[in-house]
Amino acid sequence: MAKHLGLGGNERKVMIAIDESECSHYALNWVLHNLQDSLSNSSLLIFTVRPLTGYSSIIAASYGFPHPELIRSVEERRERISLALLEKAKDICANQGVIAKTISEFGDPQETICEAVEKFNINLLILGSHGRGLLQRLVSFELLLSVQLTDSGFKGTLYSAHHP
Repeated sequence: MAKHLGLGGNERKVMIAIDESECSHYALNWVLHNLQDSLSNSSLLIFTVRPLTGYSSIIAASYGFPHPELIRSVEERRERISLALLEKAKDICANQGVIAKTISEFGDPQETICEAVEKFNINLLILGSHGRGLLQRLVSFELLLSVQLTDSGFKGTLYSAHHP
């Protein structure tokens, strides 16, 4: 029987931010395997960000402003990829007996993740790690600092699951 982790009540809220990288897939599996007992009293939110389209490459390729149909096509493709990514993550969770809520939003990934942490009152934020060196990982913690210094007073934890 699946454990339903809806976003309601006074339960602890866990959010994993994913993209199409192997690191995100690893982080999701890490959460499901290592936090399964903790998740029974928590809500799990799988979150992905669809970056705002950068039209500079499209403009350069079309020698002027791109046709609206081309822009619409690019946006639709990104939406299909995002929805497929969330559906795959939801299936992985279901196979582990966890039913998660999925959300996709537009924007700059760093800002949008920080806003989602505030909006959904997240207690634990999990991100995949690209296996960067120590210095680059420390620079990456700018996201953690951004999340912790918001007006909402985020008191949660950021965990970066490193993919070997």
